[in-house]
Amino acid sequence: MSQETIWLSLLALGLGTFLLRLSFVELAGRFVIPAGLTKALRFLPAAVLSAIILPAILRVEPGALYFGLDNPRLAAGVLAALVAWTTKSVLATLAIGMSTLWLTQALF
Repeated sequence: MSQETIWLSLLALGLGTFLLRLSFVELAGRFVIPAGLTKALRFLPAAVLSAIILPAILRVEPGALYFGLDNPRLAAGVLAALVAWTTKSVLATLAIGMSTLWLTQALF
């Protein structure tokens, strides 16, 4: 692939990203979003966060999922999820989750 092709691809992707984001800013308030779509979009952040976090918790080796009890990431993730569910505190979730991860990594 030539340098020109790479630069033109980067320019096109950057311009496309800019126009896509600009469209939401410019069109905001001009259209009424249906209630069903608004209700469905409320779950988007949780779905995206789950898609980012779960592979990091369950994947110890590249390409392999590991559900064993000696997986420090799994233990810390489960405990952090319980703390988040009971306290609804981001700070407590981060503190307990990271402390658990560091402690279990030191032990195993």
